[in-house]
Amino acid sequence: MPETRTAVLVAGGGLGGVAAALTAARLGHRVVLTEETDWLGGQLTSQAVPPDENPWIESRYASTGYRALRARIRDYYRRNYPLRAGVAADRLLNPGLGVVSGLCHEPRVAVAVLDELLAPYRTAGLITVLLRHAPVAAEGTGDRVEAVTFRRPDGTEVVIEADYVVDATELGDLLPLTGTEHVVGAEGAAETGEPHAAERPDPLDQQAISWCFPLEYRPGEDHTIDKPAGYDHWRTYEPSFWPGPQLSWTDVDPIGLSVRTRGLFHDGGHVPGAHDLWHYRRIVAAGQYEPGVIAHDVTLVNWPQIDYWDLPLVGPGADRDKALAGARDLSLSFLYWMQTEAGHPGLRLRPDLVDTPDGLAKAPYIRESRRIRAEFTVVEQHVGVQARGPLRGSEVFADSVGLGSYRIDLHPSTSGRTYVDVDCYPFQIPLGALLPQRVDNLLPAGKNIGTTHITNGCYRLHPVEWSIGEAAGALAAQALATGLPPRKIRADAARLADFQRLLTGVLGVTLAWPEDVRTTPCGEHPAVPQLVEQEP
Repeated sequence: MPETRTAVLVAGGGLGGVAAALTAARLGHRVVLTEETDWLGGQLTSQAVPPDENPWIESRYASTGYRALRARIRDYYRRNYPLRAGVAADRLLNPGLGVVSGLCHEPRVAVAVLDELLAPYRTAGLITVLLRHAPVAAEGTGDRVEAVTFRRPDGTEVVIEADYVVDATELGDLLPLTGTEHVVGAEGAAETGEPHAAERPDPLDQQAISWCFPLEYRPGEDHTIDKPAGYDHWRTYEPSFWPGPQLSWTDVDPIGLSVRTRGLFHDGGHVPGAHDLWHYRRIVAAGQYEPGVIAHDVTLVNWPQIDYWDLPLVGPGADRDKALAGARDLSLSFLYWMQTEAGHPGLRLRPDLVDTPDGLAKAPYIRESRRIRAEFTVVEQHVGVQARGPLRGSEVFADSVGLGSYRIDLHPSTSGRTYVDVDCYPFQIPLGALLPQRVDNLLPAGKNIGTTHITNGCYRLHPVEWSIGEAAGALAAQALATGLPPRKIRADAARLADFQRLLTGVLGVTLAWPEDVRTTPCGEHPAVPQLVEQEP
């Protein structure tokens, strides 16, 4: 079995994994970056989800690295697409004009940009990228991980030895392989004291996954797909916490849990509306381009109708293959319902935009992972508005390694629990949440950090995942440079300060929100990301 050795092994090529690899390489260390699919980028690319962000994403309060990614995506469009002159000149170019983000774009554009970001480090031999490599085993001695075994598509395996191992997989797959203590599903209220925690621990309480897909609309044409195998089941399926069949325009507003009805288009046309599904995650806006090249809009379907919550992906009772097949069948059934019963046969899948034969994304959108038992766990009392009570603003962490801002947003779960949507304050990422309680050289770089089931709901979004990965890559580099394990860096005030200066000075990471932002609930800030502050 072939073997290789590296200073840093990053398993998982999502946003956290790419950020970790780039950061460690930028600081001079050799990295092997593996990815289970054939696209880097995770939720931004192979899962096809336009970024969920915050109102300060264009400001210095967002990670410098994440802003560079966004700037390069815009530049890619300016260099390669026939944008109208006024559109190209817009500093805040939003290619798809989607409502969810100030930067809705095609997933394959982000793939190209991530490749550009990695290119100089790959040429220098500092980053080796291994696509279609899935972790299947690990070896360790005492409290250290020594090596991870990956399986290639042809069934052969490769063993990668590393000084530091970063788990950036979508489901925290290295945690059980390495014997790292971790949590699956929801903690009980007795353990966390969180107002919105489940009454008892429930490993089945895992957020729904969604198998997303891009659609364009060609009125007058018929692109109806074959009837999916499970369509009759999904057509009549009515969960106890849902107001009717899942395949309909009626769903539940996460905030307040009121019943709402949203059509595909506002007033039946293409005019954006407050309750319009088509424009929410639109990734191609034909009107942005010179006439004669791009004729049709494309939207990305990531709506409640395709949330799959029947079976969990991990933990007791999990049947991963059956769950993934069910999620795919649900998504295709919803498309078929829209084309037939809802009367939109002109809806057409765009497999070319996601590089798959069937038009569904390469991988499902994962909202929740296994999570490490950490030296420090972020609970609702640190960030939630209600849980903070008279303590206005989020907790200030002395060991902050980055920032994030988003509501606590949990989708319905495999335990039959409906939405949990809680307002919170803009928050910090504490270093203690990146440190396993026992294992010395494994670091999380995604949704597997020391949050709870509840606080995962605000730490799981695109820019936060990037910042977590950036911090993990920098921490591995600092540990290698100093010869000190990560927990000793955190435990010593002077060494922690040195590490934070590395983050702020060399990497341009901001570690604290201004007081007026930290103390204002997310729900009171602008809903649509916008430029808040010019570059310093």
